[in-house]
Amino acid sequence: MTTNCIKFTSADIETAKGVGSISTLTFDLDITVEPVASANPMAPTHRVLGRSPRGKLVECGGIWKKQNKETGADYYTLTIRDHGFNANLGKAANQDDLSLQAVIPWGPKDAA
Repeated sequence: MTTNCIKFTSADIETAKGVGSISTLTFDLDITVEPVASANPMAPTHRVLGRSPRGKLVECGGIWKKQNKETGADYYTLTIRDHGFNANLGKAANQDDLSLQAVIPWGPKDAA
């Protein structure tokens, strides 16, 4: 699998499971994402699970569905808590497969 991508089981990302990997200069994670069923509009759409040093799946972040304030278009963001890693999900370069989402990092929020 390509690094910094998540392959979902279908193009309907909101309800699909997925697997992928995220690599930076400071960490390298194989991840599994599982949909979350919640009536809370602030809840994540997915739990992000990584592997502990002993190989156990551990929840390490989440994926949230958001809406662009200017265009109203839906998009997804991903956070890996222990690493302060934030990213958007988007169509992978040179791909027509909407179930393959690139993990597009963006800087951490400034501490207030």
